[in-house]
Amino acid sequence: MARRILILTAVIVWAAGAQAEDKARVTIEPRQAKPPATGPRDGRAPNIRVETQLVQINVTVTTPLNQVVTGMEKEQFRLFEDKVEQTLVSFSQEEAPLSIGLVFDVSGSMGSKLAKSRQAAAQFFKTANPKDEFFLVQFNDSPEVVVPWTTNTEEIQNRMAFTNAKGRTALLDGLYLAMNQMKKAGNPRKAILILSDGGDNSSRYTESEIKNMVREADVQVYAMGIFEMIGVRGRSAEESLGPGLLSDLAEQTGGRHFPVDNLNELPDIAAKIGIELRSQYILGYSPTNPQKDGKYRKVEVKLVQPRGLPPLRAYFRTGYYAPSQ
Repeated sequence: MARRILILTAVIVWAAGAQAEDKARVTIEPRQAKPPATGPRDGRAPNIRVETQLVQINVTVTTPLNQVVTGMEKEQFRLFEDKVEQTLVSFSQEEAPLSIGLVFDVSGSMGSKLAKSRQAAAQFFKTANPKDEFFLVQFNDSPEVVVPWTTNTEEIQNRMAFTNAKGRTALLDGLYLAMNQMKKAGNPRKAILILSDGGDNSSRYTESEIKNMVREADVQVYAMGIFEMIGVRGRSAEESLGPGLLSDLAEQTGGRHFPVDNLNELPDIAAKIGIELRSQYILGYSPTNPQKDGKYRKVEVKLVQPRGLPPLRAYFRTGYYAPSQ
């Protein structure tokens, strides 16, 4: 039976001037019949994990219109570590339970944006797997774990419903607290979703410290940034740096940052992120470099372009730290 590549259509189309498309299904005829790709079947699907010299990396593939592509084959991926091509020993694309932290900005500037932000969270939770678990960190002048780990998404939404916007923005401290919460996660696959409207102006931790922290962690970071347009009167220096900060944090981990220009788009973007987290490929390899030296190793994933599709893009973690012993 011919393998199929499926494109999950994004609710929001981000390409400039592009229009939303209906769900597309593209059939690619292989040169010869191939058995189904095999991979982990026990639900394990971490972002990056090193265990007995096995590294696993999550990869999201999208079209230029930000449609998520599923159904690709192992042979359509090439993986490099420190520019040396590696042999894939496992390959899968299966939904597995996730541990997800929502990092929610409740600073004063979020006042008019809270209603749509709550709707965004609700749409994100609609994509949840029954075995997923969540926590809620809210921040303004300082961060707080408002709801610890739970499978009850209604509990989180109820707490968000009675939130008032006030104070400054300690985004970096909020992310630090969320990363610490992730140490108690029950599922191997972990992600953080940030919903904020600007840069940091109240944190104790520095941007450099947090960037180092996410590089070392086994957690994907996604962000929805609600920013004032460039040139808006009263936009602070911190707010001007906000988009770059969230993009850097997300890209290092294989996640993505979605800048939001229209508040009405928030719920659809949140739903898209939920779908994307559950449509990733898991690539596993045994590094050709066997040294347990604790050094950072750069990772790159290249795609073998399928016939009949527009140029595809892969999102993946940019590296990992080798074990030290």
